[in-house]
Amino acid sequence: MKYWPLVLFFLITSQLMGQDDFLAKQYVKEGNFEKAVVFYERLTKKQPNRHDYTEGLIQCYQQLERYQESEALLKGLLERPRPYPAFHIELGYNYALQNKQQEAEAQYQLAVNAVRQRPNHGYGLGVRFQKYALLDWALQAYQLAMEGNPDLDYNLQMARIYGEQGHIGQMYDSYLQLLENGKTSQAKVLRQIEGFINDDPENGNNQLLRKSILKRLQKDPNPLWNELLSWLFVQQNQFKQAFIQEKALYKRSSEKSLARIENLGRHSFSVKEFAIAHDIFEFMAKEANDVPTTLRAQLTLLQIDGIQNGDKSIAKRADQFEKMMATYGYQAATLDLQLAYAKFLTFTQDKPELASRILKKCLKLPLDRYTKAKVKMGLGDILVYDQRFNQALIQYSQVQKNLKNDVMGQNARFKVAQTSFYKGDFDWALEQLKVLRGSASQLIANDAMQLSLLISDNVFMDSTQTALKTYARADLLAYQNENDKAIVLLQTIMDEHQGKSIEDEALLKQAKLYEMQGKFDQARLNYMKIAEFFPWDILADDANYALGQLYEHQLKDTEKAKACYEKIIYDYQDSYYFPLARKHFRRLRGDLVN
Repeated sequence: MKYWPLVLFFLITSQLMGQDDFLAKQYVKEGNFEKAVVFYERLTKKQPNRHDYTEGLIQCYQQLERYQESEALLKGLLERPRPYPAFHIELGYNYALQNKQQEAEAQYQLAVNAVRQRPNHGYGLGVRFQKYALLDWALQAYQLAMEGNPDLDYNLQMARIYGEQGHIGQMYDSYLQLLENGKTSQAKVLRQIEGFINDDPENGNNQLLRKSILKRLQKDPNPLWNELLSWLFVQQNQFKQAFIQEKALYKRSSEKSLARIENLGRHSFSVKEFAIAHDIFEFMAKEANDVPTTLRAQLTLLQIDGIQNGDKSIAKRADQFEKMMATYGYQAATLDLQLAYAKFLTFTQDKPELASRILKKCLKLPLDRYTKAKVKMGLGDILVYDQRFNQALIQYSQVQKNLKNDVMGQNARFKVAQTSFYKGDFDWALEQLKVLRGSASQLIANDAMQLSLLISDNVFMDSTQTALKTYARADLLAYQNENDKAIVLLQTIMDEHQGKSIEDEALLKQAKLYEMQGKFDQARLNYMKIAEFFPWDILADDANYALGQLYEHQLKDTEKAKACYEKIIYDYQDSYYFPLARKHFRRLRGDLVN
């Protein structure tokens, strides 16, 4: 019991100091340095060895231009035995605030000299120099530390400084040295580098990086350099050159994994570089030594053939599908084949009955829950095409029930809403869409919101729902690849319901169909009508973004594309397309963007 008074004393003192610390920081945050000084002076008096209190007091003195007091305090700290050399930097900065540059540099030099004596000081002093944007001094500290202790590696810090200084070549060298030393991950380095390059191979920064990598590749045939070259070529949309690097990596690898080559093929396909994508998947099909990989390659080649040759290759693709079905048969490991074939039979050959039989046969296989859901989703799509809506709803509802919290389950719910929309059951469609507007998948949530608004905006405006039912029929025709019929039906909406809220919906849908047919000028006119006559409607941002994409990729008018993206940036900041528009605008303007 005799120690209780002492314990109580320390508790009270600790609590009071904690309050002083909080108040000092709060006053600094508010910019009230005169009040903060009072508390920091009290704290440093009680605990003179607490550097954070001392530095807080110095900061306050400097903000109040009480330079002599901060100088006296710092000199006192430096006169102590084994002083912390960062205080030389602080004293130098105090001189710099008074325009005493010569005295400041002398203190910075003393700090750097401390690194020569003890290299482990390099990091702390380098960071302190960076705090005051004294980047050349920071580089000296890091370099001297690494020279004095080869185990230290501050290439990451130095690379960032070189980037800030605009010394891009030196920055690349530091990042590549980090990778060569195995001090950081490739992904981390690429995240840092990608902000300094763009998709132009002639860009100076791009060329510097390519030269830096090639210089290392010539000295050391490390696969790492091939990987980085491939990555750079992909950023520059040079997929053929990237494929050369990936083949070199594959041939030198003992594992013979086709994963990187497949990823390159998928990326080429996604950006519509179908010619090189074809070469990549053809290579993959020849080199694959397992059924799933071979099958994925063959199916993608069929997909590319359909895109490139359209109706001309239908008979050829049908023959290839039949041969593949004969080769692989019905098994759980080859379900992607059955799903692709069923889709081809339905949407390309108009044979939904045969497609349904194939997928129903697949459902008899021993499948896990997720795989069975994929088959049911495919079967539902076929039934919608065949206008067997109630049967389709059963398939989608089963997936929705079995995979409630999965993206596929949410997609099934959207399909339920969409199918109900095609049926003309608008109330039930709205019930499903209300739930989906908060979906974890942004794409599903956006689609759900658009369909929900289409229905709610028009279902109450017209008691007969004539225009909405016509739109639903047109939408179904487009789903069935009857695009010409859909375009005609959408035109009747625009002719008979001019000025109504559904007109912009019909214009947008028709424009999308025109684009699919390659009728870009008609599509452009539709988008422009929406932008001009419905500027504050829900689809105005969609139209401006689509118009920007059309100008950029099809009509090759960069200036007009920039204007469309810029309009979204300034007028539609809450839009789903806002971040995409900003990125495209900056890229077209010539900025370096991630």
